[in-house]
Amino acid sequence: MILHAQLQQDCIILGRFELCVLLLLNDAHYPWFILVPQRENIREIHELTAEQQQQFIQESSMLSQSIENIFKADKMNIAALGNMVPQLHIHHIARFTTDPAWPKPVWGLLPAKTYTTVQIEHIRQKMYAALPQLHIHQG
Repeated sequence: MILHAQLQQDCIILGRFELCVLLLLNDAHYPWFILVPQRENIREIHELTAEQQQQFIQESSMLSQSIENIFKADKMNIAALGNMVPQLHIHHIARFTTDPAWPKPVWGLLPAKTYTTVQIEHIRQKMYAALPQLHIHQG
């Protein structure tokens, strides 16, 4: 599966679940992760098979719970918009009453603040520890 160019540009690949690739959006304002089903030419969740839909919900739920626990989120925002990137991808964003966008949506409010290499590695290790189902990305 090839990631859409915008996802390649904006994200760091953390690993793979059975169905989805897990990405970290390179914006340190928010713990912002993206699940992308590893299926070609899929734009909407209903285009996945029934089994893939169930697998996606399991992976999304595991990810959401882990993000909430790791980052102590006040609220999880989960969204599948696809207006700019047609490849099916689902955002999982930890929100806090103290974050710079609260209570508004995060899209387009602030320019991205890129992570340092150390911050990325720290997040990567936390995610691998919390999600044993996550296959480590090499590369």
